[in-house]
Amino acid sequence: MLERYPGTYSDDLGVDVIEITNDGDELRLRVRGVEFYGSDFDGLEPEESTTPALLEQFTLNHRDLCGCELSWEMPIVILEQDRELFGRLAIALSLGSPAPNGGIDHEKLSITLHCGERRVESAGESGWFEDALVSITSQLGADVSMKNCFGCLYADYSPYGSGLFGSMMCFESARSEYLAVRSKSDFLDLHDRYTRIVQETFCCPSFTRRVPGTGYRG
Repeated sequence: MLERYPGTYSDDLGVDVIEITNDGDELRLRVRGVEFYGSDFDGLEPEESTTPALLEQFTLNHRDLCGCELSWEMPIVILEQDRELFGRLAIALSLGSPAPNGGIDHEKLSITLHCGERRVESAGESGWFEDALVSITSQLGADVSMKNCFGCLYADYSPYGSGLFGSMMCFESARSEYLAVRSKSDFLDLHDRYTRIVQETFCCPSFTRRVPGTGYRG
């Protein structure tokens, strides 16, 4: 199902209202007449057919959009004991300018959960959804969790590293083996048997609430 996230794009030229679309694999946004796409928010590149004149409005690093700030909101379901509560994640991502080392000079992500009277901010300005969501869930209490892949019992991150967003491994087809993991060595033996790569905010019918202390990430 295609999800749509309202937001804004800002850089030295000004602020534009945008809408980010997400089909579960690919993200897209259109700003100032240019369509950007990619699997991660820090890896959005313009369509190949974009003219040089239109690209002059943006800062790119190896064709990835940077030198800007993106903000948007994503819907979320929170589980409080046996209740489902609907809320939203307010997200702000700052992508710096190209740096001499080939990367960009900074990348900062902040996420705030709004759910009813709750307003929970991620600590600091992390560069990953993982760290920001860990920060938020640690403030929610033991009986509250997120109903998505991040909060699922069978989703985990690779010890080899992960991107800003959308690089969780789903072990739904290897449930018992995943739950038996007790060490990094155990996890590496299982590593390549994941069902598919999923986004933190995705939720499938096989969702099972995560139990602290299970799998590689605990």
